[in-house]
Amino acid sequence: MHAFTYNTSDPWETTKGLKKTIVADPVLDEKNRPDEKDWVIVKLKTAGVCGSDRGIWFRTAFRDNIFESLKREQKSQRIVGHEFFGEIVEIGSAVEKNFSYKKGDLVSAESHITCGKCYQCVRGEKHVCTDEIILGIGIDGVFAEYIKVPAKILWKTDVNKIRPEIACMQEPFGNAVHATTRVDVRDKTLTVMGCGPIGLMSMLIAKALGVKKLIAVDPNDSKLEIARSFGADHTFKTRRDPADGYDAELVKKIREVTDGVGTDIVMEMAGFHASVNSALQIVRRGGDVILFGIKNGDIVLRQFDRMIVRGITLHSIIGRQIFQTWETTQRLLEDQSNGIQTHLWNDLMNQGKGTLLPFHEATTETFEQHLLAHPKIVLTY
Repeated sequence: MHAFTYNTSDPWETTKGLKKTIVADPVLDEKNRPDEKDWVIVKLKTAGVCGSDRGIWFRTAFRDNIFESLKREQKSQRIVGHEFFGEIVEIGSAVEKNFSYKKGDLVSAESHITCGKCYQCVRGEKHVCTDEIILGIGIDGVFAEYIKVPAKILWKTDVNKIRPEIACMQEPFGNAVHATTRVDVRDKTLTVMGCGPIGLMSMLIAKALGVKKLIAVDPNDSKLEIARSFGADHTFKTRRDPADGYDAELVKKIREVTDGVGTDIVMEMAGFHASVNSALQIVRRGGDVILFGIKNGDIVLRQFDRMIVRGITLHSIIGRQIFQTWETTQRLLEDQSNGIQTHLWNDLMNQGKGTLLPFHEATTETFEQHLLAHPKIVLTY
């Protein structure tokens, strides 16, 4: 089968992109791997491209994770990608009994394969599993025609209620659900720093959950335009690298539209030094900062004492709560009254115009062209 892969023969520091190559079809091998009695093979229908995938494409994230996993598997290439929707075409001998899945079922999946045995897992905190393996990073992913995964991570999806192009985005939408529900947003003022796909999804969720005032911040005008269509009450453009470590002008503007108080909640979805520090300046006394954006390297917190004396609470968000977040995701996406699916398809996905890339026609060059042109793209099969 064809797949988009990273190969260690391409030096990480001096290359970019993924190469389309021919790899062996996945097979269930219960004789040599008894655990695969609980695994399935899925034929892909759609696959979303995430910010994590961009990080691998442009070599800004996940180098060590990929290299360590390949060394463990004694392999040299990794199939990338973790957001998918597809049809089960083969099941292990125990799958139907243990998980009630069968051939022909349409599924999406959690991207974190958790151990179920560590301190966190046995206490219901699987999203911070000690020994997790992430699709497309620690094990082969979904930028291929087929994928082999454990049945325990699957999530059955009704295409009569969630369209296939959105169904493959349930995983990142779940990130947004987890981040947006960490604290109660109802009747609160909320600033979202970073209008990438998950930041934008967070706005839709916040609106559905009754946020009082929604402010969007990004350096990109086209993303702010989408934010306005998603219901942002105010949008502000920020500087990428302000000299003083945070965007003082932005802080002033947001104070002006919040009667000098600042916002109750700030969701930091970009992970840049200036964005994190601006978030700490924007939030009100006693407010909450949700940290979701992630970048390699260090961040220096400016005016650290301010965070303490003003009683600001920081919340770090990773992944999804398994499977509570998926249940909330399903309810929000299947509820036609909130308009979330419509906004995702019409505004974020531009009704498929330029945002859908047929997998069998895709090349490294066309893949990158789509990546650079749109905040969210989906491979179709």
